[in-house]
Order: sequence, then structure tokens, then C-alpha cells
Amino acid sequence: MSAVPPSNATVGSDDLGGRTARGWFIEGFRQAASGPMFIVAASLFGVGSLARDAGFSVGVAVASTIFIWAGPAQVIFFAAVATQTPLPAVALSVGLSSIRFLPMCVALLPLLRTRKTGILTMIAAAHFTAVTVWAESMRRLPGLPQGGRLPFYFGFGMACILGTSISTAIGYQLAAELPMPLAAGLLLLTPIYFIVTLLRGVRRTIDWLALVLGLALTPVVAQFLGSGPDLFAIGIVGGTAAYAVQKFLDLRRVGRLK
Repeated sequence: MSAVPPSNATVGSDDLGGRTARGWFIEGFRQAASGPMFIVAASLFGVGSLARDAGFSVGVAVASTIFIWAGPAQVIFFAAVATQTPLPAVALSVGLSSIRFLPMCVALLPLLRTRKTGILTMIAAAHFTAVTVWAESMRRLPGLPQGGRLPFYFGFGMACILGTSISTAIGYQLAAELPMPLAAGLLLLTPIYFIVTLLRGVRRTIDWLALVLGLALTPVVAQFLGSGPDLFAIGIVGGTAAYAVQKFLDLRRVGRLK
């Protein structure tokens, strides 16, 4: 008697598509090094410069990139500590500024998980989530075999963290030479690259609606909530509104609504 086939939730979850896990890790690293790594690395030159101006060592600057891994949160950290803000307030500010990554993790982690993936691995994967890594992963991962996604993602994220750690150290050393307007301008590379990457992935009406609503709501919501929680709120409000409109259009298309 033949065995009962596994459910759709687990079919192919260990499939590596003819490569080893190491091979997928190297492929992820290679694809990041082909361009995305340099974009996110350039955006953190200014963080190294800011860390030096605030009186921190190059080791602390690089450690902030590895462990915080979020340019705006790092800027808040160094600026707050330099002004002698109480540490609990610094921790709260950094945490709130990074809450925008929560919906990103909710969307990304299900693409990575297999039946063998443990909770610690998922926590590590969540730490690698950043704007550029998330945008590129959402575009690239669906076309990969399930088993190859996680090592590919870790390779991609590791390349980006390595590149930004190096650029943070370089920015620290060039702090005296790098004009502050240029350092601040480099921080804009990541959001610009993020928007361009999202535009490349737009396919349905809901994608356009979510993007347009997000951009339109940003200045309004930021005025009330400030930096950090604003992006979280924008994601919930804009994404929900886009989903509702798309659902209405789909229902109308099949004739359920007149």
C-alpha cells in the first residue's frame, strides 16, 4: 500500500533545487555583492561619521551596525547618547524607530520557514531584516525552491551586513574629510533604492494602491506620531485600505456586487 502523500504545507519544503545549502548561501552572497550590498553600505557611511563626532570608538560604530542594523535607529542612538539622554529612553527610542520592521518580518518569515526550521533560526532571520534586504528578498525568494530560500537569505543578509560594517568603519575614518551634507545625503540612498525596488515588483492594483497610499500618508502621520511608529501605522492603514479596495474590485469583477 502506498504511503499517504504529505500535505501541501510540507511538500518540497526540504527541496534544494539541485544545490547544497552552502551553494545557496554563496549564491545569496553573490547576488547581494552584485549591487544591493553597495547601496545599503553607502547609506551607512554617515553613521560612522556621526559615531566619531559623538565621541565613540570605531569598534562601537561597527558594533552598532552589526547589532542594531538600522541606519535611522543608529542615528537616534548616537545622537541620544551624545546629548546624555537616559539609557532607558534611548532604548525605547531605538525600539520604536525599528517597529517598522514588524510587518516586514510578518510578510517575509513565512517564505523562509520549512518543517525543520527552529525558532532560534527564525529569530536570527528576523535580525537580518532591513529595508534593502526585505525588498530584494520579497522579489527574489518566491522563485527559489523552499529549501534554498533560508540559506540564500542568510548569504544575502550576511553580505549586506559585512559591506555596511566596512562602510561604517570607512565613514568613521573619513569623518573629518566627509562633508556633513554629503554624509546625510548618503542616508537617503536606502529609501530611494527601496521605492525603486518596490516599483519593479508592482503587478496588481493592490500593489499600486499600497505604494501610493503609503507615500501620501507619510507626511500626515509623521506629524502626529513622529519617527518610528509612523511607518508602522502607515503600513497598517495604507495596507488595509489597499486590501479593502482590491477585495471590492475582485468581488465586483465576478459579479457579486452590482
